[in-house]
Amino acid sequence: MSTDSSESQDPGLLTRAYRTVTPGYRSRPDTEMHAVGLAYVAILLILLVPLLPFVLIIWAVTKLLSYLASLPGSEEE
Repeated sequence: MSTDSSESQDPGLLTRAYRTVTPGYRSRPDTEMHAVGLAYVAILLILLVPLLPFVLIIWAVTKLLSYLASLPGSEEE
C-alpha cells in the first residue's frame, strides 16, 4: 500500500473548526431562577414548620416505645 502525503496532512474530523448558524452562548447570571428557588424554599418553610411539632411528637413516641421494648423482661417467648 502506498501512503499519500496529502492524507497525513489532513487535520481530521475532530480538529477542524465547524461553522454554525446559531449564535454563540454568552453566560449570564440567572437571577430569575434564584428568585424561584427562594420562593420554593419559603413555600416549603411555610408548609413544613407548622408540621414540625407533630413530627417531633411522633419521633419522641417512637424513641420511647423503642426504649420500653429494649427493657429486660419485656421480651415475649
